[in-house]
Amino acid sequence: MKLNGTTLDTPAVKVTAKDKISVDGRPVGAADATRLWRYHKPSGLVTTHRDPAGRPTVFENLPPDLPRVVSVGRLDLTSEGLLLLTNDGELARRLELPANGWIRRYRARAFGRVAQEELDQLKDGITVDDVRYGPIDAKLERGQGAISSANSWITVSITEGKNREVRRVLDALGLKVNRLIRIAYGPFQLGVLAPNAVEEIPRKVLREQLGKDFA
Repeated sequence: MKLNGTTLDTPAVKVTAKDKISVDGRPVGAADATRLWRYHKPSGLVTTHRDPAGRPTVFENLPPDLPRVVSVGRLDLTSEGLLLLTNDGELARRLELPANGWIRRYRARAFGRVAQEELDQLKDGITVDDVRYGPIDAKLERGQGAISSANSWITVSITEGKNREVRRVLDALGLKVNRLIRIAYGPFQLGVLAPNAVEEIPRKVLREQLGKDFA
């Protein structure tokens, strides 16, 4: 095997898309360039390529001209909002790791009474059913207080993204989430992207946010 014309004596070599690799004198084709898309997932779709229960999936609803992609994390059946899609499995795994510090931000509509002081306590984390959740930033949206027992909108920011984390944490505070919308994943925003719409993130933005190795 040769890298840029030089024979390799070890397989532990980092390469980039600009490097030229050959095996037994034959060039090895470069991998497809890393791409990332914003997708506005509507409620009622499962985030899987194939569902044993026959429910409609995210990937069945994507445009036919989109290459094969994987999702960065998941949104459950009734959750909606921003879902990142990529053709690079390594990138998906990297962006899912809590260690990257990327904040996942949601708007939750919940039924029940809660005071901002109670939500502030989530900054120290919380244990629910023997599962420990890290620091959570939760804020009642402006003009809403604890005196109303009707639906309230709460903005919730997390970094771990454990299974059904927002729903379970708010349920522990006596709140029943009846709508959950992810509005941001790290630096990428849902914005005004219409439900079921897909929009590719420009390569310039990828380089700025992910570094040249991924873009």
